[in-house]
Amino acid sequence: MRSLHPNLANRQETILIEEGQDGLLVDLRNVVKTYQTSAGVFTALKGIDLQVEPGAFVSIIGKSGSGKSTLINVITGIDRPTSGEVFVRHTPVHKLNEEQIAIWRGGSVGVIFQFFQLLPTLTAVENILLAMDYGKHYRAAERPERAMELLALMGMANRAHRLPSELSGGEQQCVAIARALANDPPLLTADEPTGNLDSKSAEMVFRLFDNLTSSGKTVLMVTHDNDLARRAQRTILIADGRIMDEFTNW
Repeated sequence: MRSLHPNLANRQETILIEEGQDGLLVDLRNVVKTYQTSAGVFTALKGIDLQVEPGAFVSIIGKSGSGKSTLINVITGIDRPTSGEVFVRHTPVHKLNEEQIAIWRGGSVGVIFQFFQLLPTLTAVENILLAMDYGKHYRAAERPERAMELLALMGMANRAHRLPSELSGGEQQCVAIARALANDPPLLTADEPTGNLDSKSAEMVFRLFDNLTSSGKTVLMVTHDNDLARRAQRTILIADGRIMDEFTNW
């Protein structure tokens, strides 16, 4: 079965939906990712099979260099698999060209970074509006109200007109999460989102993720914090580019 992705139909882009496994939001099949380095070929992912259902909160753990970030980047289309298949909500991400990936990502995935990546010359609300302007998921007249609603959801409405330099690390990450939600994506990915935060701010961010999954979002979180990882619904352990173990935490 093939059709236009529903979030992109109004853009008239030929981004196709193909049959994946029913009921899955993320479906990776025998994914391999290699890089050419000065020392030769490095294989970051070695035959990854991963399935994630909608509304799941999944933590991904492993040592540095184990393949955690590469796995997230393949799911979001930042990296392309060398071989294998990547489906997100039935979209074959591995088949999209660069332009299609950018359009698809704008409406399908919210990406959250460890170092926030907020534009320093824009206020909190302007950072969110910029993401909405690019995604074009909402009409222009609707965007300011939605941006403020997202900041309110993060407890940041009173910081809407502050520059990133005027916010704490935890506050910047809350704005970054609001920005990731700007175009109402079903999937959020977070690569070490608490790694640059103090324990109080890290707890606040975790609770936001927990609340988002309770409302139907799917969260994939890479973390070095094993205690934090165990509080997610499901934990995936990666070592040497392979999924070595999985745990259901609750």
